[in-house]
Amino acid sequence: MIFQIEKQNIYASDAGQGIDVKKKTMVFLHGSGLSHIVWSLTEQFFFNKNFNVLSLDLPGHGNSDGPCLDSIEKIADWLEEVFKKLNLNDLILVGHSQGCLEILEYAHKYKSRLKKLIFVGGSNKMPVHPDLIELAKNGDSDAIKLMMKWGYEGSKKFIGGNPVEKIIQSPRDISEILAVDLIACNNYLNGFEAAKKINLPSLVILGELDKMVNLESGKKFSNLLENSTTHIINECGHMIMIEKAFEMREKILKFLES
Repeated sequence: MIFQIEKQNIYASDAGQGIDVKKKTMVFLHGSGLSHIVWSLTEQFFFNKNFNVLSLDLPGHGNSDGPCLDSIEKIADWLEEVFKKLNLNDLILVGHSQGCLEILEYAHKYKSRLKKLIFVGGSNKMPVHPDLIELAKNGDSDAIKLMMKWGYEGSKKFIGGNPVEKIIQSPRDISEILAVDLIACNNYLNGFEAAKKINLPSLVILGELDKMVNLESGKKFSNLLENSTTHIINECGHMIMIEKAFEMREKILKFLES
């Protein structure tokens, strides 16, 4: 699906089905430097379970026009423009990593449009190591290697190559997309206050071996949410929807059916 926000083309993968007003709608938000592709094992599953699915490419990411938005607050406001444009309500938001911060800020500002929230590999704050930010600003491919090292449980198991590298393919992608996102995450300070004010049913899914959002941080975040459930996936790092897609989506479905 392609639509326009402020004369920019925005892409959302919709399993090729569009939006059926009779169905509940799930919106998937990708992490830093990534795109809708990371949800490829997830969106068809939920479409087959009778949901509308929209995996958004943020501005400047994937198939959406740029430039990138440079703060979580701006992305939350942009999401509201998207949902108004598409006339979406009673939404189920699913975010990974940076996408979790976007959900927090969006729910803080626009909660009337929401039904349930799902946080995958996220917390209320996501400080980024200064070495990673510096590498990304310089367009250095070592930024991707660090993301793999810190984000995956055993990246060698990915036959066919580094899955993040397949999305972030050039020095420009690193410096003009990934770096902007990482700085936005690092600078976001409203997560604690936003989380305390959210009372929507929420599911927090954490990877046991996640080095980017460790278990302690993830559990503390979940405890901030008034109406949350936590699920920990064993032997899993940060890229949960790639590493353990089947377990993740079954837990999400169970949560949505409860």
